[in-house]
Order: sequence, then C-alpha cells, then structure tokens
Amino acid sequence: MKRRVGIGGLQSSAATRNQYRLIGESLSVVKNDVMMAQLSTFRSQLEDFARKHKNDIRKNPTFRAQFHEMCSKVGVDPLASNKGFWAELLGIGDFYYELGVQIVEICLATRSLNGGLINLQELLDLLRLKRKNAREPVSEDDCLRAISKLKVLGSGFEVISVGKKKLIRSVPTELNKDHNAILELAQGQGFVTVEEVESRLSWSAGRAIDALDTLLEEGLAMIDDGHKDGKRRYWFLCVSSISAVVGADAIAI
Repeated sequence: MKRRVGIGGLQSSAATRNQYRLIGESLSVVKNDVMMAQLSTFRSQLEDFARKHKNDIRKNPTFRAQFHEMCSKVGVDPLASNKGFWAELLGIGDFYYELGVQIVEICLATRSLNGGLINLQELLDLLRLKRKNAREPVSEDDCLRAISKLKVLGSGFEVISVGKKKLIRSVPTELNKDHNAILELAQGQGFVTVEEVESRLSWSAGRAIDALDTLLEEGLAMIDDGHKDGKRRYWFLCVSSISAVVGADAIAI
C-alpha cells in the first residue's frame, strides 16, 4: 500500500516550488536588465551612426530606408515627433511632414479623376514632378512612411494591395473582395466590360453589374460607351497607364 504524503512533505514540496519560482523571477529580472542595457547601447550607437552619416540619410533614399529599418529593430521611431533629438539632428521630421502635405495635395487634386484611389507609382511620379527643385530625392519607402503618418487625419488615408500593385486610398471607401478582383482584372488594359468580368471571374451578370455600379458611384470608374461593339467600358484611372499623364495635368505642376 502506497504511503500518503504527510503535512511535512506537502510543506517541503511547496517550499521547493517557491524556491524555483524565486529563481525564475530572478533570472527574468537579470535577462530584462541585460536586454535593456543592450538596447541602450544600440540606441547610443545608432545616434553616433546618425551623426556620422546624417548627410547620406537626408540625401540618399536607399540609405534612409536602411536607417529606418535599423531604428525599428531597436524600438526607435525618428518620425514620432517633429521635435527632439532626431528632428534637430537630421531634420527628417520636417522632411516627412512636407512630404505628407504634398501627398495630400496630389490626392485632392486627382480625386475627381480617380475617386480617391491612386496608384503608388503614379503618386511617386507626380510627387517627384512637384518636388523637382527640392534637394532631397524621394523613394517609394519615403511615400509609404509619410502616408503612415497621415492616418492621424482620420480621413481614410491607407495603402491597399490590388494584385501586384499598391494603391493609396484617400477617402473612407470600403472595398470588398469583388471590387478588388475587378481592379486587379483592369490592370492589364485599364478597363473592363461586364462581359469580360463575367467570363474571366466566372461571375453572374448581376454580380458583375452590382460591383461595377458601386465602383462607378464611388467615383473610381469612368464610363466609355463610344465603341462599335456596343460594349460599355469601365475605365479605372487608378490602375491605368494613362493616369499619370492626366494626373500631371490635373495638379498643374
């Protein structure tokens, strides 16, 4: 017959578990202190690096993107505030603030043409035209970082992916899977027809028309009825190759 554990045995077991817990907590504190010390060292080194290479960070978009990546790994956000060490040292807070304002201006100027949905590459091209006399070149990474800061405006600024392309949404329009599928299909030639949507996506006519009508109502599509085959074309400037030319005229750079 198995002996039952007495009160003394239970107390001894509890004391052992308590010792293990205390040891675990001590190790956790030590690990945390070591990590904090390492992070402090990394941040100090990052500041030294920024001082040494500040001209490259400001003038070289690729170098600037790599610098941001290093910052994120140690929990530093140079764009968190327009004041303080990073703003004074690099001036990148002012750079992204200016970039954000210019992005808003372009999105507003082209909204009547694209319904508030603009291709990232088109936005970048228009931004470079607008900034042609600026000293600092602009990259896609710069655009995305500036746009991420525009979310505080609460006016719908967001990056969405449609197929292989990134689109910038500047209006609070919700696009569902059907809308994204149509936009992705339109990337090839800039437009779609109801018949093409039915055939390529295996949809019913009702589903295709409903989705296209919604995109039309939101201002994302333009109708072209001037074709001999009698088929209505739904053009999407946000994915069309002609949109950059139209956009440049629209913002009157």
